[in-house]
Amino acid sequence: MRSTFMGLEASKRGLFTQQSALYTTGHNISNANTLGYSRQRVNMETTPGFPSPGLNTGKTAGHIGTGVQAHSVQRIRDSFVDQQYRQETHKLGYWQTRSHSISQLEDVLNEPSDYGLAESLNELWNSLQDLNVRPENGGTRAVVVQRGIAVADSFHYMYNSIKKIQDNAGAEIGIELRDANSILKQIGDLNAQIQAIEPNGYMPNDLYDARDNLLDELATHFPIEVKRSEKGSGGNSLAIAEGPITVSLVLKDGSKMKLVDGKDYAQFRTDGADDGVTPVGNMTGISLVKLDSDGKDTALPADWSQTGTTVDINNFSDSGKFKSLVNSYGYTNNNNETTGLFPEMINKLNDMAKAFAEKFNEIHKSGTDLEGNQGVDFFVSKDPNATGITAENIYVSDTIIKDPNKIAASDSAIGTAEAGNGKNALALANMKFEALEDLDNLSVQTYFEGLIGQLGVDGQQAARLEYNAGTLQQAVKERRDSVSSVSIDEEMTNMITFQQAYNANARMITVIDETLDKIINGMGRAGL
Repeated sequence: MRSTFMGLEASKRGLFTQQSALYTTGHNISNANTLGYSRQRVNMETTPGFPSPGLNTGKTAGHIGTGVQAHSVQRIRDSFVDQQYRQETHKLGYWQTRSHSISQLEDVLNEPSDYGLAESLNELWNSLQDLNVRPENGGTRAVVVQRGIAVADSFHYMYNSIKKIQDNAGAEIGIELRDANSILKQIGDLNAQIQAIEPNGYMPNDLYDARDNLLDELATHFPIEVKRSEKGSGGNSLAIAEGPITVSLVLKDGSKMKLVDGKDYAQFRTDGADDGVTPVGNMTGISLVKLDSDGKDTALPADWSQTGTTVDINNFSDSGKFKSLVNSYGYTNNNNETTGLFPEMINKLNDMAKAFAEKFNEIHKSGTDLEGNQGVDFFVSKDPNATGITAENIYVSDTIIKDPNKIAASDSAIGTAEAGNGKNALALANMKFEALEDLDNLSVQTYFEGLIGQLGVDGQQAARLEYNAGTLQQAVKERRDSVSSVSIDEEMTNMITFQQAYNANARMITVIDETLDKIINGMGRAGL
């Protein structure tokens, strides 16, 4: 025989379950604007029917339902869309950083402008043409000296500015790796918390969200792969529990290195870095270590990597902010050559300064000064240890600065002074159009214009790819938000649904109460 109070229990369960659904709806509404929050829902299931199976179980008209219960509170998330989002995120991180680096170079070179190297060279050529007309004029000679100093200063400014932004890029690499190390530690800590909660049969949804937010952030630095850890949580963990995860660094050749496995996590170290992460000189590789209980570096477990503990920079995929910074800062490639946006530009400026100075000096020394003496080097290196003239050490000779009459403007024979002869000054001015072998058979002006043009093309490409990657990431984000984000309209509808269900269960209890009242207080009182 069934219990008279059975309906009360079923309705009570209904009250509790709808109440849980209302609480969850309120939690969703409260976090509608919380970054990275995934909406949650109560998974409801029917409770076992009456009567229970058994040989001595009483017979009833049917298997009567006993109500509903909240099985679990689950967040709504699509792991496949998450993976797509992170793939687009590290692409966007690469091109954003690349575009920024090129923009910094463009600011330094500042061409076309009225104050850059190209204008300084033009003013030098113009002053030499004036010197050709009035080679005996002291003021004209002084102007040539000042124009030469301006050219040298332009080289110095560009070299020092590029070195400065290169050093800043190196410091930023250190910051990137510190951030990545902090994220890896936090993911390991969250895994440990999740492993402690799940065995009790709970779903730590807010911890899952916090972990996914960290994974999204980590994906801006490197291409990563996320999988469910084999360690699991054990105990009474629900089948839908997400458990601890493993995070791996994906390399260009397809190999992987574990960064997190459950509560264990690795840390990045830059080879040769004084502080462990900030590079000194060209980068060659980074290594991964684990921390012992005292926080000291220990060896990475053998099963964590397919390539050992050290990663060659050349084996990093061209994705993520880290590799983009390295590609700008500079590294040693597989041919043992220095490559990178900033060092390559410095090398080209050095080549340009060297070829310009050597050719200028060659022409200058072929002429004679006002006294008929053979010309001396006009441009010299102030660095006694340098092997040649570079953009860093190019200067106008002190001999020329102290005595502008030493400028060899004449093409007279040595020992012959011809005050009105300015033919060698014209030859120096015509160097503007002369192709130099060390500059790919281009003139100094044309070579520099080519550098500016190529930088502009690279900048346009980086900006276009940044825009494309941003557009794709936004499309995936909107698709993810359509699944996981909180819709106030939907939650308000759910609130009404659960509220009415709660009220109906409460009304059902009232009905049963009235029925019991009639049975208890009204039966057996016939004739009264």
